[in-house]
Amino acid sequence: MQARAIAQDWLADVRKGKDPSAEKTAARNAPSVKELCAKFIEDYSKPKNRPRTVKSYQGYIDRHIIPKLGALKVRQVTRSDVSGVMTRMKKTPVTANRVLCCLRKMFTMAEVWGFRDDGTNLCRHIPKYPESGKTRLITDDEMVRLFAYLDRADIEGLEHPFFTLGIRLQFAFAARMSEIINMEWKWVDFVNRRVVWPDSKTGEISKPMSEDVVALLSTAPRFESSPYVVPSILQPDRPMSQYTYSEGWKRILERAEVPHVGTHGIRHRATTEIANCGVPVKVGMQLTGHKTVTQFMRYVHTEDDPVRAAAETVASRRRFVLSGRRATLQAADNVTTVQPSDLLKGRVAKPAHVDDGCYRSNSNAKVGNYRRFQNRLGANQAATPGTKHTGKARLVAAE
Repeated sequence: MQARAIAQDWLADVRKGKDPSAEKTAARNAPSVKELCAKFIEDYSKPKNRPRTVKSYQGYIDRHIIPKLGALKVRQVTRSDVSGVMTRMKKTPVTANRVLCCLRKMFTMAEVWGFRDDGTNLCRHIPKYPESGKTRLITDDEMVRLFAYLDRADIEGLEHPFFTLGIRLQFAFAARMSEIINMEWKWVDFVNRRVVWPDSKTGEISKPMSEDVVALLSTAPRFESSPYVVPSILQPDRPMSQYTYSEGWKRILERAEVPHVGTHGIRHRATTEIANCGVPVKVGMQLTGHKTVTQFMRYVHTEDDPVRAAAETVASRRRFVLSGRRATLQAADNVTTVQPSDLLKGRVAKPAHVDDGCYRSNSNAKVGNYRRFQNRLGANQAATPGTKHTGKARLVAAE
């Protein structure tokens, strides 16, 4: 009977134009997650991403995605499968978040290539883990000590000029370390005062040169045989390595007595200065080379001095509004305004009604004119805030 029911269902599907056999074959031949990963790397990542990003994606795929999801068909993967991958990686939250980003992009492309239906990205609604590591903001005092040491190092020859030049340029351009150490002289246009990076992390970027940068590059030391602005010290035909630049930055921080922060802290500091100068966000993004407002704002830190100044501005406006309102009330009611601090310190005599039978005199909670609601009498016994109960009505002795 069961076989007959199945056969009848198949016959009904055939009459509707469906081919159960073809559907089974298509499901059997549907691509697996492992095949999706290979296509993602070859057809999407390599043409669009930088080699370093391709390498990172491939590492996430080989170590985390294929071992856990590779055998599944792309259409069979559920949100719980992806959530399970994230749960198993909870001890490495940063890596887990990067794997989730990789999976999100992969399943987006799966919809583009027809491997899944539109709007079925499994990574939606899966939260990322909080990342505790944040780049510390270089303070104003630390900036003073740092640049004072850079000036002294240039005068006394305490550091190789390429280190101090690279650091000054990174601050001036709000640039990534890779942009500075790979910067070539042929990209520098002194006539139009502009530097064009043809292939940065976010593609081609163009940044204007301020007068300080023009002066800095015009007087910068230069190896005639080197195409790089900040070349390797021992191999001028090659750019300075990231390790060498980072170690030089670390040493300079120590000698300037500035707490350690990575080279990316330079970019954070420069971006924060751009934002705090009142530069429009769109212009600021041009100066930093960010592609999205969200990414730009991640680099903007909240400094204490501007926040403190804003708090004082708000408090000043509030005092202005209250003083005007109080003056109006005093003129209308002929009432003398009493400051709470004066009552607390006993500088102002308490109103006469305090001892006229409207309050209990043995209240332990009295402060100035304040009495607890349960210690009030007669008409002064109002309802306690947040309750409907007023207590028993007590009549004033005069009544």
